[in-house]
Amino acid sequence: MTTPATSRLSSVDALRGLAIAAMIVVNNPGDRRFVYPQLLHAHWHGLTLADVVFPLFLFLVGVCAALAIDPDKHRDAEARDRLWRKILLRAAVLFALGLGENAYLRLSLEALRIPGVLQRIAVAYLLSAWLH
Repeated sequence: MTTPATSRLSSVDALRGLAIAAMIVVNNPGDRRFVYPQLLHAHWHGLTLADVVFPLFLFLVGVCAALAIDPDKHRDAEARDRLWRKILLRAAVLFALGLGENAYLRLSLEALRIPGVLQRIAVAYLLSAWLH
């Protein structure tokens, strides 16, 4: 039995997994009275692990979008339209999931937070795909 050749970069997958694990640890550090200082955001001056995890993940979103979009495969208009439908659908689903997560159990338009984490990931994905 042969394994199919894959074009995924394991280094990017590993870094993305580390970034997600770090985001989980930063968001849920345990007892707030006894938190390791690197898991808290810097108050004003300085830089901690908590301050660089999300930008690292957004950087990886852009890297993955650039690696996934092959310009040679999308030369004709039909292939380009299919690609953009897929990109716009993925960005819209991410944005909607973020709105849904922010509105969960609050059901009020005043409590709806538009610039949430998933919404920012959707915008970064859309912009990086467009720039590529």
